[in-house]
Amino acid sequence: MEHVPALDEDLKKTLGPATAKVLAEQLGLHTALDLLHHYPRKYAERGELTALTELADQLDEHVTVVAQVADARILTFNGGRGKRLEVTITDGNGRLQLVFFGAGVHKPHKELLPGTRAMFAGKVGMFNRKLQLSHPAYEPLGADASDEDAATAFAGRLIPIYPACAKMESWKIAKCVDAVLPSARETVDPLPPALREGRGLVPLTEALLKIHRPATKADVEDARQRLKWDEAFVLQVALARRRRADSQLPAVPRRPAPGGLLDAFDAKLPFTLTEGQQTVSKEIFDDLATEHPMHRLLQGEVGSGKTMVALRAMLAVVDCGGQAAMLAPTEVLAQQHHRSITEMMGELAEGGMLGGSDQGTKVVLLTGSMGMPARRKALLDLVTGEAGIVIGTHALIEDKVQFHDLGLVVVDEQHRFGVEQRDALRSKGKQPPHLLVMTATPIPRTVAMTVFGDLETSVLDQLPAGRSPIATHVVPAKDKPHFLARAWERVREEVGKGHQAYVVCPRIGDEETADPKKKSAEADGDKRPPLAVLEIADELRGGPLAGLSVEVLHGRMDPADKDDVMRRFAAGEVKVLVATTVIEVGVNVPNSTVMVIMDADRFGVSQLHQLRGRVGRGSAPGLCLLVSEMHEASPARARLAAVAATLDGFELSRIDLEQRREGDVLGQAQSGVRSSLRMLAVIDDEEVIAQAREEATRVVADDPGLERLPGLKLALDALLDTEREQYLEKG
Repeated sequence: MEHVPALDEDLKKTLGPATAKVLAEQLGLHTALDLLHHYPRKYAERGELTALTELADQLDEHVTVVAQVADARILTFNGGRGKRLEVTITDGNGRLQLVFFGAGVHKPHKELLPGTRAMFAGKVGMFNRKLQLSHPAYEPLGADASDEDAATAFAGRLIPIYPACAKMESWKIAKCVDAVLPSARETVDPLPPALREGRGLVPLTEALLKIHRPATKADVEDARQRLKWDEAFVLQVALARRRRADSQLPAVPRRPAPGGLLDAFDAKLPFTLTEGQQTVSKEIFDDLATEHPMHRLLQGEVGSGKTMVALRAMLAVVDCGGQAAMLAPTEVLAQQHHRSITEMMGELAEGGMLGGSDQGTKVVLLTGSMGMPARRKALLDLVTGEAGIVIGTHALIEDKVQFHDLGLVVVDEQHRFGVEQRDALRSKGKQPPHLLVMTATPIPRTVAMTVFGDLETSVLDQLPAGRSPIATHVVPAKDKPHFLARAWERVREEVGKGHQAYVVCPRIGDEETADPKKKSAEADGDKRPPLAVLEIADELRGGPLAGLSVEVLHGRMDPADKDDVMRRFAAGEVKVLVATTVIEVGVNVPNSTVMVIMDADRFGVSQLHQLRGRVGRGSAPGLCLLVSEMHEASPARARLAAVAATLDGFELSRIDLEQRREGDVLGQAQSGVRSSLRMLAVIDDEEVIAQAREEATRVVADDPGLERLPGLKLALDALLDTEREQYLEKG
């Protein structure tokens, strides 16, 4: 009886240690189940069975022919260093040449002896005005070579092409899959039978057989539909259970006191909140008033006023005796938030100080580079409850930091923080604090449902009154150098009108430790190193922007120097700021009207949109110039054109996602490296995700412990290995 590998059996037993080692190290495949879920990325078709005389009409097509080897000879070229095998085949009516090169000549030379009858499959090409197949796949036919059925089956079969690596080609992976395919019958189906039948999905065993060894394209489609549902549904069940668990936790309700700090702040606002800000604030206040912790994602366009909404939530918590902490990813951003929040609050941010308001509170800043006396004072203000609001970087998470009564955690730019960091801050509350996560990178609805499925989502898509439009243009520096010269003229014109400008570069330029190998590789190839802040600043001071005050800002500067440059830029003393992406989020200088992004093709779509949001924040229109040396037909230029064509961040985030894929939706680095989604594409499969979420919520409400669905429980355990389980618990 054949050996059927157990699903959790190490591949060493089935495939041998050498093959198993390559699969584990290169592709992360350790068990039979892993290999069953390593799906083909596409399928090659051998093409119709064709007579040799008809090949002239099939140029560039994939074909399969049955023929006999007439002769085979090895030729050398390049002074004997290169080898080429030429094989002539005939089917009695026509002749055709096959060619094999390099190390690939030995096997066919041994196997394709004159007189051998075989099936050959490949793409019809032309060389020296003769038709040929280059490196065709072939399968010798036995003595009973008249078997046309075997040939037709060979021709019509879909050949799975697997995600492969240098040490393990697709066809070798296919052989490995063949070895474990019998164990597909042992798989436990995670979908509840009623759901599967109701949606007309094939059983899991059938889906696995059809995805790996399809007879027809319809088989592939059936399998894909089914396997997409598995991924979407199991993931949504994990998130639905998480939402349910959160809703069972206790929290202190935080209701703003009438006539308190929030009312005093609202009364002194010089503008009216947008309708969107009012709606989202109401959603947040309703959540804060409940006895379970709020878990809300606040996403909005660049400049839609998220900070204002977050500040009002923090004031509401302070109103009823609690404290609020805002976690920012960089010191520049923490300082910027601290500065803008204290400015917005005025005397209300000086509680307990001379001249401060009776209703006010203290707003403190806590960052890693603060001097010891200032740090000690801030820590004391937190533990006594004197400071109602603290804004800080990772320094907030340290063990030394104690709160009097932490009621709300606001995380800015969520994607910059690991789960452990958010969790460490949340654990500082006596009871779980409420959580508000902010992101300025708009996320398409389905991505939000998949990546942040445990958070309720609020969206700000309205810009506050008085915001100006931003015009964006691509500057093709290589094809049209005069366009770049004109860009610097535009900067001078804006400065002449009393405005200011940003110039953004991908690199700082003080990297003495740069990898010499990488440097020489870049020098040898077409690709020069990315443009650097320090070099461009010098060029501009000595050239097109001579006479203007040009300063630099980057992450490796001393924090005091960074703060000094930002203050002088905000005050209008510095006219042009040459910076890295440290200015990407949160920097607010309404007088800046123009931004030039050098080597714009080296930034992602969402990043360009973020950067662009730093201009046009006042009453004068904004201008963003994307400088690139890439060729007009390149994908990079297409990406830049997309950014120039729309200011809609949600549309751009879709484009960005389609290009980058989703990353590991449950894992900590949502970067596209390792994805728990093998079949599901978050953007393309919106409908499946939405339906899966509904079904998952229903299933979890009905059977929270999944006692009646052991198959689903098993799939969930497999998906939530320890690392991901912690991720979901901490989220």
